[in-house]
Amino acid sequence: MSKHPLWLVGFRPFFALACLSGIVLPVVWALMFAGALGAPTAAFTGIQWHAHEMFFGFGWAMLAGFLLTASKNWVKIRGYHGAPLAFLVVAWCFERLGMAFGAGWPPALFLASNQMFLVSVVAMLLWTLLRHRDADGYRRDNVFFLILLPLFPLAKVLLLDGIFSKAGELMALGLFRLAFLIMLERTLTDFMKNVFKVEILRRPALDVPIKSLALLLAFAGFMPPLPQGGLALLLAALLAARFAFWHPARGFSRLDIGIMYLGYLAIVLQLLVAAFEQLAQSVWVGSVTIHLFTFGAMGLIVPAMIVRIARGHTGRKVAFEPADKAVLWIMIAALVLRVVAPQLAPGAYLVWVSLAAAGWSLAFAILAWRVIPFLLAPRVDGREH
Repeated sequence: MSKHPLWLVGFRPFFALACLSGIVLPVVWALMFAGALGAPTAAFTGIQWHAHEMFFGFGWAMLAGFLLTASKNWVKIRGYHGAPLAFLVVAWCFERLGMAFGAGWPPALFLASNQMFLVSVVAMLLWTLLRHRDADGYRRDNVFFLILLPLFPLAKVLLLDGIFSKAGELMALGLFRLAFLIMLERTLTDFMKNVFKVEILRRPALDVPIKSLALLLAFAGFMPPLPQGGLALLLAALLAARFAFWHPARGFSRLDIGIMYLGYLAIVLQLLVAAFEQLAQSVWVGSVTIHLFTFGAMGLIVPAMIVRIARGHTGRKVAFEPADKAVLWIMIAALVLRVVAPQLAPGAYLVWVSLAAAGWSLAFAILAWRVIPFLLAPRVDGREH
């Protein structure tokens, strides 16, 4: 097993799962939302299922692929491969089965299915970062990963709880938001330096408070409206101020980098909307705060990351071909359909949800067609992994 290319490094199986779940999960939810497909007959609602599967199914397939690959490079080790990687994939699939069909399972079996993958991958990542801490080139920043990763299982439990579901949803969103901010800091620093020969503003005096505030906001669901809205507004202001010094004009001149900048701005806008809703006690149509992040940050950034890593880490030139760029444009259109269109024509809300889900699924179908053959094949440059 360990000799097959799929099991050589974490991004290979988990990016494939991210693509496949990106095709299936939005369509299933759109059918459930329209009443054409029944929700799982379990203790949680259809909306809880949808939030759980997009964060802990799709989202964690992407995050596991990224972190299992990046962490080994940060600390300069071989990294998990072979049987341990296959175990994580089986556990991820077991979780999907439990979420879909586990309503009648014994509680202990459902709990095992629901936590086995996440607890295992978090423990493996923590072991890597802690055991090889002295060799970690990002040791100072990775303190935030050491804190946020163990919080994900708690967010998962809360999300499926009948009382604390909203707090769990906000915690999952907040933890993913922090993870994306860390990834954007690192990747855009390198992209802008390598492509445009410019340095973006990186100062611990600004970066550390940004990440600290993002971590604090993971607990927004337990805060009263005023501090919740105030902290979101403060974080948005700090992110916007930093963005002005990240050479956005140059970043937006290339779609493959500009899409990352759009994802950054989506995080800023999501925080501003969250602040407005908490301070004004007024909610926009269509769960805008959640979908600005899922469609605007995850939906825009993840496909670009998958293309870059799937090509670069299999020995190919990192170049976005027309089909890859089409994926990014489709995701931009899906964001508009899911977030903007319902504000303009709320009476057609079901139509917008369906079209946005179809766009997301189409984008990931194209992405799967493009990158899964790379993930299943050996590196083209002769290196093993």
